[in-house]
Amino acid sequence: MTQTHVPVLAHESIDALCIPEHADAVFVDATFGRGGHARLILERLSPRGRLIALDRDRAAIEEGQSILDGRLELIHARFGRLEEELKALGVTRVAGVLIDLGMSSPQIDDPERGFSFRGDGPLDMRMDTTQGETVAQWLDRADEGEIREVIKSHGEERFAKQIAKAIVAARQGGPITRTGQLANLVGAAVRTREPGQNPATRTFQALRIHINKELEELSLVLPQAASLLAPGGRLAVISFHSLEDRIVKRFLRERASPGAMPERLPLRAAQLPPPSMRLVGKPLRPGEAEVRANARARSATLRVAEKLA
Repeated sequence: MTQTHVPVLAHESIDALCIPEHADAVFVDATFGRGGHARLILERLSPRGRLIALDRDRAAIEEGQSILDGRLELIHARFGRLEEELKALGVTRVAGVLIDLGMSSPQIDDPERGFSFRGDGPLDMRMDTTQGETVAQWLDRADEGEIREVIKSHGEERFAKQIAKAIVAARQGGPITRTGQLANLVGAAVRTREPGQNPATRTFQALRIHINKELEELSLVLPQAASLLAPGGRLAVISFHSLEDRIVKRFLRERASPGAMPERLPLRAAQLPPPSMRLVGKPLRPGEAEVRANARARSATLRVAEKLA
């Protein structure tokens, strides 16, 4: 049975791409997911247009095969390989790139993927299940300091020390292989809970980010997307937590600022290298109606920038 995924800020992000009605433009959906944004792009795309969609989750790519549209090309790859994958297709310029950093509902809701503490399943958390080590494997080999640092830096968890200590102590009796095991360990180690939040939330987020190298991939894809854009092309990025949004905000602000020059050079502001992008509007967040309809939208932020000539 196909699980439903509701794309966040769907119309706002597609509007931001400014898809022309009559052009053979190429657009990129760097995070296909379950195709929610891709379908909306195809609705607006010219008959001569082209949409290239990437996803590192093979299940997403397999489900995408049901979209019978010759303008869509699906690629099983992490978006940190964006430039390389497009080059293999002979594409060096695109009119727009959309990056939705959120997880799809089928990933979260399927206990076998191990992303959530709400249902017991294998402690996996890999977005690409065809390669790499699982969270269970990493927790079995990492030392207490490594575990503490990951939970602290990627989960912004103030009880990271206690959680790491509890994990190392527990694995003396055997490996931690189930999401339920880990959630119970964290619940016992966290002394106070944030209202409305499971005590394991930050730890699960941290381990998922680490095992998938999510922040590293984001730092890789942003300059590639900016480089691929044709003048006037748009980059739209939807982030879901402060760690992601900070990287996106810093990158776009740097590209929208005049280039830096060596100190003490006698240059006027007008002589500085011009910015390569301009910010488009203010960051957008879901309205109350969207959050009521889809609670997973509540932390989303959309940032948009346009490539300058």
